[in-house]
Amino acid sequence: MLEAVEQQMRSWVIDLNDAFVLSLYDALPAGKRLRAKLVLLIAPEHKSAVALASVIELIHASSLLHDDVIDEAHTRRGVASVNATHDSKTAVMLGDILYSKAYFELAKLGVEIAGIVANAVTQLSMGELMDVELTKSFNSDADIYLEMIYKKTASLIEATTASAAILAGKDETSHALYGKNVGLAFQIIDDILDITSDAKTLGKPVLNDYVEGKVTLPYIYLHDKIDEKQKLESLYAKTLEAQDQQWLLEEIKQHETIEQSYALASALSAEALEVIKGDTSLEYIVNSMMERSF
Repeated sequence: MLEAVEQQMRSWVIDLNDAFVLSLYDALPAGKRLRAKLVLLIAPEHKSAVALASVIELIHASSLLHDDVIDEAHTRRGVASVNATHDSKTAVMLGDILYSKAYFELAKLGVEIAGIVANAVTQLSMGELMDVELTKSFNSDADIYLEMIYKKTASLIEATTASAAILAGKDETSHALYGKNVGLAFQIIDDILDITSDAKTLGKPVLNDYVEGKVTLPYIYLHDKIDEKQKLESLYAKTLEAQDQQWLLEEIKQHETIEQSYALASALSAEALEVIKGDTSLEYIVNSMMERSF
């Protein structure tokens, strides 16, 4: 079924009848297709499942194109980003094209689903703006960070599972909560892996979030526990010398902020598992996410 999603997405891009746009699209890394998997697991028999999954993945791809421009990122999943191979204007316009095509196809899925997904994209955009604002200074408030990752990441996953539940005639509320918690936990695990994984696995340097001005949960928790708050803040959004990187890693280990962050992700995952108890395929998604190394 995932192959059908890939074919549908590419077919929609082919419909645009623009060879350059197609070549840019074909160069994009596919990623994990988490959102498509969720749709296909929740509504596997519905005739519109592939279309919904394809719309959501096009929207996600669009948001990543814009995200790379904002972050000035030169790679995405270890592959050169469009703004690196071409320029930021090309990346932004490709993102706009894919957004527009996704909305055109979304309209065919009915007002209810279109409203849910469109609202999530609004939240996603607000989350992106919030993320940009948060990079301007050191944020030590975990609640503010969680609000940002809900809007930027979890809201679209929440809309994905809610919309799929509507297609399948399943309970929308419980599936929406499942999606929201999966999205929050997914981002927290990403925060952790930025610190605990290696550059080859991640496709980006370790501690890259902090260097880019992203104060994720392990750093927020560290700021709350550490005496040398001023030193921690002084390293924020700067290229780290080897000794500074080592200091950060040692302090994170000593104060167990990775474990604290993982505990929150585990609690969110447990709540997600509770609301879809008995659905082994959705349970597998959660368990795999909590155990992933990239």
